Amino acid sequence: MRIRSLFFFLLVALLSSCSDIHRNHSHADIPLSSIREGKRLAAVYCQGCHLLPTPDLADARSWEKGILPAMGPRLGIFRHNFQLYPSSIGDTHLAKGFYPAKPLMNDVDWQHILDYYTAAAPDSMPGQSRPYPITEGISLFNVRIPDWRLPMPATTMVKIDTSPATRGLLTYDIHSRHLYRISPGLQLLDSLACRGGLVDVLPWDSGWLACNIGILNPNNGKFGKVEALHRSTDGSLQLDTVPLVSDLQRPVQLAEADLNQDGKPDLVVCEFGNLTGALSWLDNKGNGQYVRHVIRAVPGAITVRVGDFNHDGLTDIMALFAQGDEGIFLFTNKGGGRFEERSLLRFPPSYGSVYFELDDMNKDGYPDIVYVCGDNADDSRVLKPYHGVYVFLNDGHYNFSQRYFFPIHGCYKAIARDFDGDGDLDIAAISFFPDLDHQPEEGFVYLENRGDFDFRPYSIPALTQGKWLTMDAGDVNGDGRPDLVLGNFSYFAPVTKAGVNFAKGPPFIVLMNNGTMPSGK
Repeated sequence: MRIRSLFFFLLVALLSSCSDIHRNHSHADIPLSSIREGKRLAAVYCQGCHLLPTPDLADARSWEKGILPAMGPRLGIFRHNFQLYPSSIGDTHLAKGFYPAKPLMNDVDWQHILDYYTAAAPDSMPGQSRPYPITEGISLFNVRIPDWRLPMPATTMVKIDTSPATRGLLTYDIHSRHLYRISPGLQLLDSLACRGGLVDVLPWDSGWLACNIGILNPNNGKFGKVEALHRSTDGSLQLDTVPLVSDLQRPVQLAEADLNQDGKPDLVVCEFGNLTGALSWLDNKGNGQYVRHVIRAVPGAITVRVGDFNHDGLTDIMALFAQGDEGIFLFTNKGGGRFEERSLLRFPPSYGSVYFELDDMNKDGYPDIVYVCGDNADDSRVLKPYHGVYVFLNDGHYNFSQRYFFPIHGCYKAIARDFDGDGDLDIAAISFFPDLDHQPEEGFVYLENRGDFDFRPYSIPALTQGKWLTMDAGDVNGDGRPDLVLGNFSYFAPVTKAGVNFAKGPPFIVLMNNGTMPSGK
């Protein structure tokens, strides 16, 4: 009896050692040989353009019905097993030859890759793991809601204007196509009709530079532009009739810096695009003339920071890319309009990167990275436990390692400031794709810093009435404390199972910092 038991144990151990792949229940009939071959082929074909994704990053259905059909055309595969894959063939904005002229692999090999990902992926995604539950209620902020409404809020930009003469807010609604100027008391002062969609503004001259995405929905056209907003003495705004720069691919953020040391401020533009795009810089030639130069000709540039990171007197660029090859890249200025690229952090394409900022989180004098991922609108729209807020520490040589993570489904932005005035950096985060039916409090989370990366999470019940796409921090009322404004994009958002109708929510909400410590401190 003992010999038979020992033989059975050794047989099981031998079979287990032959494979490190565990099939899920719904695809248990897929041959192990096909799964193994699919894993080998994935390592060859699925990391030429981005970090190699592992099957556990999405559920089996998402791989089978969403992610892999979307990737097929990149390999010249437009249909498989009577299923037509989505592609942009015929898009006149794509260069000829964007897709391979013929498949890069045969149907059998493609099926092996399908088998690997669908069999090795989980049937459903695991839940989040948090050190503390989110506590409702916080005394630090007073919720201020405007008394005016829009038919269906579609706020794509919020900006706090801290200029003493014009202090207040700027918001843009892409449904009404109007830019609104709002007083610190949240009264509507004036509005300005704008064609396209404003998604970012940058202080400039006597007013602002506006980043106009052109068409909000994914496209490969060059409809974006940079426009000048002039401010009169009474604070009202006027848009130049002629853009400073046109023909940009869905630009989403601007930064200003003298990159070539000619004494004139140049512009860095995140041209997010769709299947194509770029990180570019606009050489200021004077008299309102700019010449565009491409820094990195790939789509997905979404956040940019500028600074002399290596202390050589030249302005460098750090940018987050969020489409396919997701990651944060450093572009060291070598002079003469030349930049040397270095990858700082890379993330799998399912992460849905959306934002980052540089903050010294551990007070060692080096800028750390606060990174956010949570875009969940593409090919795998399931709740993902790795979405949320991350902190990566800088070792002083721009090598970064993860120090902190707080999971938030669909997280879309996080801002680190000393909100409570105790000398360390807290984090305010919003989510555009929270777990609305079970955790609507994820829409806004305040992470109070207790020291040594011990952050306590709080939410505000009133903030469950919006879908927060954008957020800004600054002193709205001039009392010296950082406030927050959240922009609500609930355009065509469905009514939740809990009965929340986002279309009836306000276009924005202001969290006015009253200087008191959070509850529970």
